[in-house]
Amino acid sequence: MSATVPGPIAVVAHYNLLERLEPAGPGDLYRARDTKQGRTVAVRLLPPDFTTPDAREEFIEQARGLAALSHPNVTTVFEVGEHEGRIYLVFEFLKGQSLRSEMGGRAINVRRAMDLAVQMADAVADAHACGYVHGGLSPDSVVITAKGHAKIPAFALASRDGFASSDGERLHDYDSPEEARGQPSDERSDIYSVGAVLFEMLTGRRPFHRGAAAPSANNPHVPPELDDVVLKAVAPNPDSRYQSAATFAAELRSVGAILDVRGTVGDESDNEPRSTSISGALVVTVVILLGIAAVIWWFFR
Repeated sequence: MSATVPGPIAVVAHYNLLERLEPAGPGDLYRARDTKQGRTVAVRLLPPDFTTPDAREEFIEQARGLAALSHPNVTTVFEVGEHEGRIYLVFEFLKGQSLRSEMGGRAINVRRAMDLAVQMADAVADAHACGYVHGGLSPDSVVITAKGHAKIPAFALASRDGFASSDGERLHDYDSPEEARGQPSDERSDIYSVGAVLFEMLTGRRPFHRGAAAPSANNPHVPPELDDVVLKAVAPNPDSRYQSAATFAAELRSVGAILDVRGTVGDESDNEPRSTSISGALVVTVVILLGIAAVIWWFFR
């Protein structure tokens, strides 16, 4: 006897909403089934008052423009439309966890942190080239896929001001110093946010807006070359930061190449278990040889 398949929670256009998800941002987020394409997608229903009537069409056009943005580290947008007075966005459904969950409140492997930061910086650089400023990057909004890759949400690109409530209050605290002061943001604000996330991956804490200490002050496994790159990315003055996310990503790759040549990932914790096992094997070998020598000595004696 076959099991009964549960019906959808609701239907939006040709999407059957199957499960409500925890939304990192405004509105309601669902796992859904695209009945036309036969695929699982994510559907975000925005609040009715998310935009003013005058800005509604502009927002929809901005969101639809994301369909042309194709980058492996940005969630793919499939459709933008309206349903019963609410704007909805349909994008790829990702299986994985948030970067916050992977971090677990502590510093992670230095080389892993660099790789994730390069992926985020590359995605942001591609968005900037298409005229979008993210403004919503944080460990909570970045998704780590089942294969370990970073994906940034396309929705925040559409809003251009990151995740914000209807009264304008921002929903994360990884703003650049100029954003925190209520000043206009630009590409360099995104660079600060990527740098701030990298800083936290390396140290377990966020940088101070007035100027941060070198990451190596909190994590001795961080090499000096990486200190310089991170501190430039999170400089309080936007003119002192990298002026493009592509340059930031290139600098991170250069430091990664240096670490690879040295034969270290920049995190001794990865090497310690191996060293311990080698030392343990050496001790066992010495003990065995001494035992054999003792038996030989006793036999001839």
